[in-house]
Amino acid sequence: MTQAVLTLNAGSSSVKFALFAAQVDGALADGAQVDGALATGIADRIGPAGTLRLLGADGGTLRAVAGDLSTHAGAIKAAIDSFRAAYPGLAVRAVGHRVVHGGMMYAAPVTVTQAVFDELAALAAFAPLHQPHNLAGISATAQAFPGVPQVACFDTAFHRNQPWVNETFALPRQLYDEGVRRYGFHGLSYQHIAGAMPPGVAAGRVVVAHLGNGASMCAMVAGRSVASSMGFSTLDGLAMGTRCGQIDPGVLLYLMDRKGMTAGEISDLLYNRSGLLGLSGISNDMRVLEASDAPEAAQAIGYFVARCRREVASLAAAMGGIDALVFTGGIGENSVRVREAVCGGLGWMGLALDLGRNAAGAADISAAGAQGTVLVIPTNEELVIARAARAEVLPGY
Repeated sequence: MTQAVLTLNAGSSSVKFALFAAQVDGALADGAQVDGALATGIADRIGPAGTLRLLGADGGTLRAVAGDLSTHAGAIKAAIDSFRAAYPGLAVRAVGHRVVHGGMMYAAPVTVTQAVFDELAALAAFAPLHQPHNLAGISATAQAFPGVPQVACFDTAFHRNQPWVNETFALPRQLYDEGVRRYGFHGLSYQHIAGAMPPGVAAGRVVVAHLGNGASMCAMVAGRSVASSMGFSTLDGLAMGTRCGQIDPGVLLYLMDRKGMTAGEISDLLYNRSGLLGLSGISNDMRVLEASDAPEAAQAIGYFVARCRREVASLAAAMGGIDALVFTGGIGENSVRVREAVCGGLGWMGLALDLGRNAAGAADISAAGAQGTVLVIPTNEELVIARAARAEVLPGY
């Protein structure tokens, strides 16, 4: 029998899955390693061109059971069916979920009850591109594994102790008290990076750039979040795959007053039709844009890079300087071009790349003699979720 913790990480255009060994009363099941995944998988580009890829612990491909990959719910079912086929004696002891928004209530992982589920559902308006998918994952796995504890782990929790000036808006104080404040997101990724950085780097002033279809940056001092690019919602800060990033609120007033757009229409525009997709008119996928010869693709990439540079500088100012820049996320880990372009405008901050090491995919891509350190560290939100789920549910861990 394979006893395991299942993790689900539902993003805006993908779902990542993993099986980790369940530790019971201090002993590991099946002789597995505590932090080594038994299997991992990703449903990518969910929609008409959706794909599902699953890998075993040895890196070999597992057979994916055919399913509907046009929706998040269909992709989750296909992944669960695939894991069950690969591990006939699979016994899931807990399911850990990435939940984007925990609001003011949740600053630590929590076992999901109906009351908790209802409170998280009420936060869907704060993160409409993610929260419904996160909750759909909880519902799907609760149905697939009746009675198995479901543990919610929050992207907002990592940022909950930021200084007040970095958490508030210049609005009447009553709104802050009611929850209109900067929450910050991608916290599970930042939590992993905080623990994965070399100790000498982690002790300093670091900007971590989580760049992907959803993109943000976080300023850390001694491994703790002090400022972030995302705010009240997942719209703020950097341009993203389909989200606009920073925008003048006057534009929204103009769209309402002069264009007659409703709140729903503006929400669709900002979340689904802007960002790299809106700027290029081609795709929300950086891989597609980098492969395109269209000038619009180059312009979209140029805007993305320019906003990244501005955000690095802003977050460095919030810390009183910068000692290191860390790239992570799908774009941050894989795009040689974006890393080079971002750092190409930051030499005045002491950040410079070794172009050869950058192209080779090295972990430390700093130029020799540069004042600051530039690293590429793969994120592992699934491991953070698995650890939290085991600690919340299983005795002896």
